[in-house]
Amino acid sequence: MHLNLRKPELGFTLIELLVAIAILAIIAVMGWRGLDSIIRARVTLNRELDQSRSAQISFVQLENDCAHLVSETLLPGRENLRAFANQLILIRTVYEENQATRLQVVGYRMVDGIFSRRESLPTRDLQILDGDWENAITGRDNMPVVKLQKDISLFEMRTWNPDENTWRIAGTDVAVTPSNAGKTRLGSKPVPRKTGLEVSLQIRDQAFPLLKIFLLGEA
Repeated sequence: MHLNLRKPELGFTLIELLVAIAILAIIAVMGWRGLDSIIRARVTLNRELDQSRSAQISFVQLENDCAHLVSETLLPGRENLRAFANQLILIRTVYEENQATRLQVVGYRMVDGIFSRRESLPTRDLQILDGDWENAITGRDNMPVVKLQKDISLFEMRTWNPDENTWRIAGTDVAVTPSNAGKTRLGSKPVPRKTGLEVSLQIRDQAFPLLKIFLLGEA
C-alpha cells in the first residue's frame, strides 16, 4: 500500500492577491495625494517669494527716487511730487560722474494689476522738464515702462503735509484735470509742502497690504 505524501503546492489564493492589490492601490493614492500637496505648496511658496522679491524691488526703487526728490528751492513755485488716483509723479535729481546735476520726471502707476515705473531723460532745461511733467500728469508721455510688480489690486498713497501736521489722501492736494495739469506747478497758487509719502500695495490673494513710509528729499 502506497501513501500519497506529495506536499501541497505553495502560492497565493485569488482573494489574497486581490487584497494585496487593493492595499497597494490605497498606498499609491495616499502617496499621490501627499506628493500633490507638496507640489501645490511649493508652487504657492514660489509665487509668494516672487511677489515678495518684486515688492522689495519696488519699495527700494521708490525709496531711492523719494530720497533724491528735487528740493523746493531749486524749483520754486513748481510741484516736485504729485500723488493722485493710481499714479505718483515726481521730479528727482540725477547725479552722474563728470556730469552736472540734472533733473528727470519719474512716474509710477498701477494699470490692470501691473505696477510700473517710467522715467524721462535727465535735463537741465526747465522748459523740457515742464513738458515732461505735464505729459506724465496727463498720460501723454512716451517714457519707457518698466514693470515692477504684477497681481496688484490696490495702489494707494498719502502725503505728509508739515504745515497742517497731517496726512493727505492722494488726490486731495490738487484737483487734477486736463485744464489745470500745467498751471498748478507754475506758481498760480501755493504748492503744499510734502515731506513724507506713504505707499500701500495690495497683492491679490494676500490678506493684508504692504505698507511703507518714505521721507522725501533726504539724500
